[in-house]
Amino acid sequence: MTRQVRPRAVAATLAATALLGLLGVLSAAPAHATGYRYWSFWKWSGGAWAYQQQGPAVYVPPDGSVDGWRFAVSPDGGRDAARPGAPGDFEAACAATPAQAGRKRIAVVLDFGTAADAPPGALAAGSAPPAARSGCASVPTGASSAEVLAALAPPLRYDGAGILCAIAGYPAAGCGEALAGTPSASGDQGGSGGPDLGLIAGGAAVAVLAAGAVWQARRRR
Repeated sequence: MTRQVRPRAVAATLAATALLGLLGVLSAAPAHATGYRYWSFWKWSGGAWAYQQQGPAVYVPPDGSVDGWRFAVSPDGGRDAARPGAPGDFEAACAATPAQAGRKRIAVVLDFGTAADAPPGALAAGSAPPAARSGCASVPTGASSAEVLAALAPPLRYDGAGILCAIAGYPAAGCGEALAGTPSASGDQGGSGGPDLGLIAGGAAVAVLAAGAVWQARRRR
């Protein structure tokens, strides 16, 4: 005997399937991040750059460590920011700086980024940011990374909230500007919106059709 499928059951199944599909679209569609133009702070650890979880005014680097700084347009979120291009070679940076009692040596890598990272008007036409460089600071053992940087790469510029805006005077203006639709450090393109509107519209249309089927089934009862 053939079993008859009720229209109401079919419509309910369609509605549930459409809702699950729409939720899948919303979760699968990538959200586009906003980028920021700023100096990101890194430490050399295990042969690679690791994002520094503490601010430079709080972190006290141990003797023989390497701080890294990179100016770039990067997505907010720390670990996805652009890293310094050069490795953290303490021996090379501090070879000419003798060890002293009561002081520590900290190597610093400064990467001023690319012309694409520079704020509007910061560079003359055809020019590039300062070349990346490294140095070695001999500072008291209790010195923070901010004090290390002040000793090695003045002038520094901070905003009213204490955010580091410029190292060695670069850039001369601006501080942490937000830029929508910014490429991430991995090269992915961002945007100014959320999930793809076309996908959402398609999922919503299916949901509407399924809801209509439910309504029709109830009318026929």
